[in-house]
Amino acid sequence: MDIISILEVIFIGIVEGITEWLPISSTGHMIIVDEFIKLNMTDEFKEMFFVVIQLGAILSVVTIYFNKLNPFSFKKTKEERKETMSLWYKVVLAAIPAAVIGVPLNDKIDELFYNYHVVALMLILYGVIFIIVENKKPKITTHDLKNLTYKTAFYIGLFQVLSLIPGTSRSGATIIGAMIVGTSRVAAAEFTFFLGIPVMFGASLLKLVGFGFAFTGAELFILVLGMAVSYVVSIIAIKYLLSYIKKNDFKVFGYYRIVLGIIVLAYFMVF
Repeated sequence: MDIISILEVIFIGIVEGITEWLPISSTGHMIIVDEFIKLNMTDEFKEMFFVVIQLGAILSVVTIYFNKLNPFSFKKTKEERKETMSLWYKVVLAAIPAAVIGVPLNDKIDELFYNYHVVALMLILYGVIFIIVENKKPKITTHDLKNLTYKTAFYIGLFQVLSLIPGTSRSGATIIGAMIVGTSRVAAAEFTFFLGIPVMFGASLLKLVGFGFAFTGAELFILVLGMAVSYVVSIIAIKYLLSYIKKNDFKVFGYYRIVLGIIVLAYFMVF
């Protein structure tokens, strides 16, 4: 494997680590990356790689929030352990709608919607929605995850179903949904991070099983390197996002999505 290929994998890991958590669509960015970086791998491996690389990103959430997500910590009181288990129940509940719809229809969704037209339109559409939601300033009823009800968690899970369409952004759909139903920006972002754990582990497992585990040495190296880079960059991206939204709104991401969507449309229409 040459140095150019290694640098390309590192770049893809950086893109994944940033775009997986910021509400700007990792799929939209991966389509652009795939257009300009022609990785020396089979189409089957590349399809699997672009999904499984997310494992690095999700492990960053486990690292950052390990204590908050660990219901068996001896440092927690009985009540705190109970609250942690309740949080996990809410995460699982919110993950159900996307699993019920996404698993059986995954191939059909990719066949119908995985193209630059849909991705660009979803980038623009949800960019506009972000701006509208922020301008309307929904009333906040859930300031932190301790106050998150099962009903609200399920509603957020329903919004996550929208992210099955490429270009929507899983984090974007769930954050918008959480804000609409009255969740604060920080609580919305954190719940989105946690919700990504079962969803992304499940998606990665399905791709790995579909591909098989007979990796060549080079393929295994590519996979591990991509996940490692994604892991490190994700930690930085998550901390940046949380710091940013404590003082700012999401409108800048809405504008970014609109501009990116227009660029994607213009590029593919010309070339």
